[in-house]
Amino acid sequence: MSHGKQFTLYTHKRGPNGWKVAMILEELGMTYESIYLDFEKGEHKAPEHTKHNPNGRTPTIIDHKNNDYTLWESDAILLYLVERYDPEHKISVADAGEKFHQLQWLFFQASGQGPYFGEAVHSMRYHSEQLPSAQERYNNEVKRVFGVLESVLSKQEWLVGGKVTIADLSFTPWISRSYGFDLATEFPASADWNSKIRERTSAKKIQKMHDAVNAA
Repeated sequence: MSHGKQFTLYTHKRGPNGWKVAMILEELGMTYESIYLDFEKGEHKAPEHTKHNPNGRTPTIIDHKNNDYTLWESDAILLYLVERYDPEHKISVADAGEKFHQLQWLFFQASGQGPYFGEAVHSMRYHSEQLPSAQERYNNEVKRVFGVLESVLSKQEWLVGGKVTIADLSFTPWISRSYGFDLATEFPASADWNSKIRERTSAKKIQKMHDAVNAA
């Protein structure tokens, strides 16, 4: 089967993790086709997708130039992309010790930022009931995560390696949401860091794509 693009990306119009993968593909200059699964129709749980991703969530990639190599879980995808397609380490690190620090931040993003930020938004905007105790819990966790980032970014420009890497880029799509406090006031170093990432060509392109598909 011939593919015009190197990657197929199964994703969601609003889901931050899919946009995170798309941003790294843009950073690396890779060609890809995004397939936006309709969650309301259950397309993410349908056999056409679960044959690639048994977890039935997004994102999922297929690398057609690597024997249709298939991978899911967004931060695992980021690591695959830089290990295979970033030999010059433009957005990754080469030093063995720094690689573990990069991995440390990716684990923190996946286990700390993603779940709590997602639940914070759900409890405020989408839950069938307004539960102040749940909102308070998740908003406090959002602030805790920003506090961790702030403690490091107030002392250095980037999370690892003295340059922007996938460690930094993995956080940004989740920070586009409002959590009921002013980021620049409470966490100024984190706000500056996020703003610098959003000025990158890849981030600007992804934002335009995001706005376009969600306006349709």
